[in-house]
Amino acid sequence: MSADEQVRPLPERTGGASERAQTSPADPARREALRMTVVLWSMAAVFAVITLARSQVMDIPMRDPGGRMFSGRLQSAFTLLLVLVVLDAAVRAGWRERSVRGLLRGFWPALRERWTLRRTALAVSGLVAYHVIYVCYRNLKSWDAFNTDRDRQLHDFDRALFLGHSPAALLHDVLGTDQAAVVLAFFYESFVYVVVAAVVGSVALLPRIRDSYVMLLAGAWVWILGVGSYYLIPSLGPFASAPAEFAQLRPTGVSSSQAEYLVDRAHLIADPSAPDAFASISAFASLHTAFTCAILLVALYLRRRVLAAVLAAYLALVIVATIYFGMHFVVDDVAGIAIAVVAVGLARLTVHWPRLDAPPEVGDETG
Repeated sequence: MSADEQVRPLPERTGGASERAQTSPADPARREALRMTVVLWSMAAVFAVITLARSQVMDIPMRDPGGRMFSGRLQSAFTLLLVLVVLDAAVRAGWRERSVRGLLRGFWPALRERWTLRRTALAVSGLVAYHVIYVCYRNLKSWDAFNTDRDRQLHDFDRALFLGHSPAALLHDVLGTDQAAVVLAFFYESFVYVVVAAVVGSVALLPRIRDSYVMLLAGAWVWILGVGSYYLIPSLGPFASAPAEFAQLRPTGVSSSQAEYLVDRAHLIADPSAPDAFASISAFASLHTAFTCAILLVALYLRRRVLAAVLAAYLALVIVATIYFGMHFVVDDVAGIAIAVVAVGLARLTVHWPRLDAPPEVGDETG
């Protein structure tokens, strides 16, 4: 063999830049981003069509009283998102530089490191789609007022579970009806803030946008499955069907809300065409329980053990509060937990999370 033959170079691979682009490690990230966006917006579109069809049947237009269901909530969500993003970048820059001057110098690199154009688009798109689903849920929930309630059957089932006793009355005997009402009202009413913190906080603070989308998708599924349960078994809750059991409770914000719910429901039934006619009461299943449990399950999957322990305690208090104030029957809370399990399962199937201890793909850190 000649010397020339020994050093003959290997033939060049064909395909050039086009082949390298086809095998680029960024492609899976782009495909994943597209899949998550398409799935969430498909859910929103289908749910919106169902809501509009129901609106036609009921001859009641979709409403957003005072912007509380969509525009106002979306604006608040984006404001909180901006605040959390800025704080997160500042904390990360400060932790690396360990000085005020270094923090200022490292802020923009820290911000750009995580908030790429793709992640920003996914965050904005995801939050808008989530709120479209939410406003549809609230309108469908409002129209549930025209269905025949099944409170008597649920009330009897609750008593059968507790050997003829009211579970709410048992809690009143054990916890009392004064200070316990104040404490439990705080946890029950804090739910709305916990939901916003979980949804917006996950988008702003989790390093990987795919993890944020599991929370977004799980929350969306809770609202969709929850309103389905409302129509499956329409009900108002023990406070409305057996008010005498709760008459001795100390007045709280929860009891004030209960009175408003009944007035709003009566107003909607009496005059569905009124622009401000909007109901907010349905019991089966408990979405206070469902959404809180969904947040807990996501925290467990992310291996945030301390957060999961706090959420487990919070969930227990929320469940006790729903029964204590008569917002829900016991079976409502059981159904709420079932909805959470299904919702998080569907979200995980959609996103296809990898093992958290596996090496991240290129682009995983920024979405």
